[in-house]
Amino acid sequence: MARTSLVELGPELDERELSRYSRQLRMPQIGLEGQRRLKGARVLVLGAGGLGSPILLYLAAAGVGTLGIVDDDTVDESNLQRQIIHSSTALGTAKARSARAAIAELNPLVAVELHETRLEAGNAAGLFSSYDLVIDATDNFATRYLANDTAAALGMPYVWGSVLRFDGQLSTFWRRPGAGDAGVFRDATGASGGLTLRDLFPVEIADDAAESCSEAGVLGPLCGAVGSAMATEAMKLLVGFGVPLFGRILVIDALEGSYTEVPFAAASTTTPPAVTPPTNAAPHIATAPHIATAPTRRAASLGVTELRARLDARASGADDFVLVDVREPWERELAGIDGSVLVPLASLLSEAAAEVLPKTEEILVHCHHDTRSQYARDVMLQSGWENVTFVEGGIEAWSLGIDPDVPRY
Repeated sequence: MARTSLVELGPELDERELSRYSRQLRMPQIGLEGQRRLKGARVLVLGAGGLGSPILLYLAAAGVGTLGIVDDDTVDESNLQRQIIHSSTALGTAKARSARAAIAELNPLVAVELHETRLEAGNAAGLFSSYDLVIDATDNFATRYLANDTAAALGMPYVWGSVLRFDGQLSTFWRRPGAGDAGVFRDATGASGGLTLRDLFPVEIADDAAESCSEAGVLGPLCGAVGSAMATEAMKLLVGFGVPLFGRILVIDALEGSYTEVPFAAASTTTPPAVTPPTNAAPHIATAPHIATAPTRRAASLGVTELRARLDARASGADDFVLVDVREPWERELAGIDGSVLVPLASLLSEAAAEVLPKTEEILVHCHHDTRSQYARDVMLQSGWENVTFVEGGIEAWSLGIDPDVPRY
């Protein structure tokens, strides 16, 4: 079904472009007009790392006319396992410049604009306002929320994705001013827009409280799978074909080989970021945002002493809940809490998990410490579960304070 294109037609294609993009031109969903829209498009990619690499390469190969890159990091040897836009000869050089060189080798018809800086509240609106669409390939929560809030305030489409270990996820957000209450709208396909990252994850997670790829690891090809899907989302919007991931999160479990689509709705507790007129707004933007961080909700939790009391009460029939262990199977083999159900974090939104975790039941979640359990709680609450609590300190606290026979690791 046809959709409205995000960008206007770009210049006519020359013979070189007709030859280069011939396989895309053959598809009626793109054709000559769609290819001209790609040629005239301006896309900003945040990060030239694991996700940014396939995003930049595929959008460049597809003929997106201008790609902006925001990255202030340099190429390290540990990057090369997954950041395929860089090579060994680029070690020690700026990632943005390395990426530009790779794009020039792949498709010299694409213009690349470098922003070798860290995205901050003071520069985000200025950077975003000269592009049509933003793709977030960053690896920290603070930047993701800032990018989300800035795009929402500017009414720009925002494509987001993340990877960790064997788990990947992505979605597309687009809050458009003047499109109904809170910017909610429906396109020609009936897909709903207007949601933001704060509807999916309303509780901000501090970066020092969450595991990173450097700590937990990440599967290189998974970056390719998620990044390619993000590039596809961008092309859908730019050209105007297909159904974007509005109101849906795509969860990829590389271990199980599963792709799970989970719908989500607006979070009633979300507080939109404040917007104030800027001093240097771009001519085509009426107002650009000064982002004020939304207040953070305190996640509901319970300590291990209370957990023991509740487990005893459940054993006697005086309490009822499901205790979920979201660690990996190898961790469960080392240590476990009797009476818990193992549902690894990467499988939390799978159909198999839903069978053992009724959405109307009270759910208590634990992990090794409590980083993953806090994340699991937020995801579950936004995915239809009604009552979810995480265990403070996880199984480590259980071993230290309740049962010393449970091994520590």
